[in-house]
Amino acid sequence: MRIAVLVKQVPAVDTVKIDEKTGTMIRDGVEAELNPLDLHAVEAAVRIRESRKDASITAISMGPPYAQKAVRYAIAMGADDGVLLSDRKFGGADTLATARTLARAIKKTGPFDLIFAGERATDGETGQVGPACAEILGVSVLSYVSAIEAITENEIRVVRSIEGGHETVDAKLPAMVIPVKEMNIPRLCTLSGKLRAKKADVKIMTAEDICMAADETGLTGSATQVINVTYPKVTRSGRRVIAAEGLSAAVSEVMKLLEEKNCLEESGGNVK
Repeated sequence: MRIAVLVKQVPAVDTVKIDEKTGTMIRDGVEAELNPLDLHAVEAAVRIRESRKDASITAISMGPPYAQKAVRYAIAMGADDGVLLSDRKFGGADTLATARTLARAIKKTGPFDLIFAGERATDGETGQVGPACAEILGVSVLSYVSAIEAITENEIRVVRSIEGGHETVDAKLPAMVIPVKEMNIPRLCTLSGKLRAKKADVKIMTAEDICMAADETGLTGSATQVINVTYPKVTRSGRRVIAAEGLSAAVSEVMKLLEEKNCLEESGGNVK
């Protein structure tokens, strides 16, 4: 059984900055990490490999050369090898162009019986790439998976978290599985895993390697583009009430201000 895991390197910061001219994310000079929700996808794949001697895992990512870090982290967790799609032609891709590129790479390096993807990326928060990739590949997509109950040669049974409870679903292989974080607790990388990842040969693939035309990927191949970026301006205007003349005078001044703003109403002869 061959398993692919889609991983992404994201900025290791709480606030994502966007280039106002290009509408793309600013990544230069920002520390990066493997997308936290992808850790659950990698963990799920590794557990399957541990239970099946015939299983192997390939971590696949798309990004600049330094995104190898995310692929190597997945290998350190237990993946067997990795592929990084890295080409300037991929730059500026929206979720559709990204899914299209990843799907082409999966076809090129596959076939795979199972594909895992994180629920969403913390930098974009769309949750669109995994399902879109499955649609392009023409495989079943199993989202919000909280448990995998059984896997046979041709079928998988999972439990999905839905509003108000859970449902059990059977799907034919190949299939895309998108876990929720409640599915498992990702393992910590061992020293031997880190050493193996450091020595691993991550295959770099370009647009030419996966036969992607310029109008299929990157900014040119994107169905959506950011045309304007604005940041909200927070302004505050207020009146300072000084209690130098006594507390009663200060309270009267506050009450007067609230009346001017129509913030008070009368109830039973009392103002509240």
